[in-house]
Amino acid sequence: MDVQGHEKRQSYRMNVVFRADASLRIGSGHVMRCLTLAEELRRQGHSCEFVCRKHAGHLGEFIASRDFTCHLLANPEEPAAKPAQSYNAGYSDWLGVDWETDAEQTLAAISPRQVDWLVSDHYALDSRWEKRLATVARRLMVIDDLADRDHECDLLLDQNLGTQDSDYNHRVPARCSKLIGPRYALLRPEFPALREGALERRAKPSIKRILISLGGVDPDNVTAEVMRALTHSSLPVDTELDIVLGAAAPHLEEVRALAEELPLQATVSVSVSDMAERMCRADISVGAAGSTSWERCCLGLPAIMVILAENQRAIGNALAASGSAVLLDQDAITDQLGGILDELVRSDERLQRLADNAKTICDGLGTSRLVSEMVRISKS
Repeated sequence: MDVQGHEKRQSYRMNVVFRADASLRIGSGHVMRCLTLAEELRRQGHSCEFVCRKHAGHLGEFIASRDFTCHLLANPEEPAAKPAQSYNAGYSDWLGVDWETDAEQTLAAISPRQVDWLVSDHYALDSRWEKRLATVARRLMVIDDLADRDHECDLLLDQNLGTQDSDYNHRVPARCSKLIGPRYALLRPEFPALREGALERRAKPSIKRILISLGGVDPDNVTAEVMRALTHSSLPVDTELDIVLGAAAPHLEEVRALAEELPLQATVSVSVSDMAERMCRADISVGAAGSTSWERCCLGLPAIMVILAENQRAIGNALAASGSAVLLDQDAITDQLGGILDELVRSDERLQRLADNAKTICDGLGTSRLVSEMVRISKS
């Protein structure tokens, strides 16, 4: 190792604060991808902390268990929170309060310190909030998927396939550096580390083990719909179902009970820390068209993607068009899922094509690329 270069990197330290929420409605994806970035920043010697609202299903304790400070803002039902009224239409109630209240509470959590980077990953926040927080942050970064509102930021990440740099031309300042596409997807280091072995395994396609992961919360219990639909397929009884949910999933016990009744070999795991290994062992995945799409692509895992929300449709359509996944609407699960799996079981060639196309989408190194850009901008 170049010791002098290592010491030089360690001597430059950034203080980074993340503003992201999880809840039974929002899900866990925003916080989880911010945690991925935070852990890579910490690995490179930088300090990170979180500001999250105390929604039902928040991940404050989980963040703390990863040894990050988490400042929990008041729950909307508590006196400190005003009624929601004047913020981004469409996702406004995801915040729980008006943007002005959120800005003031976030400022109070951070002040009187100045931070090098404030990272916002929240569909209900826009340039108004960002301008207010600029008083305590030297640089602002936005993680977005929608390109539907203005931002006042120095760096913008949209990791989604199909998004174009031009989608943000009139949404961000001219100075803003834009990182667009799955090349910058926020994946934990175990995914690129396991990529080579996973791709070798795909050389002999078959369906013996299916990973079912439809979000940590799955408030509509789509997991159970998928499990029941599989009983209408011709999968052999020794087919393994690896079902993953978060501890906050409201239908967890129902899923566990259903797993006991299925004619297939079903196991239910909660809040797993080995998702990369599970994806490596799986032959196909039934999952949501969200951030885990890039994890599957990195490991060449063929996927049947279920659209659970309209904000996932663009990702799903782009991956389906690339030949990396099969797309399925939630209301078509019962009628179509079994038939799709039966077709893939009969066609090793199609299963192989899905894997080959998926692996070209994402190499898993986006997190380190993003940190390098944050350091470059911070030093400039």
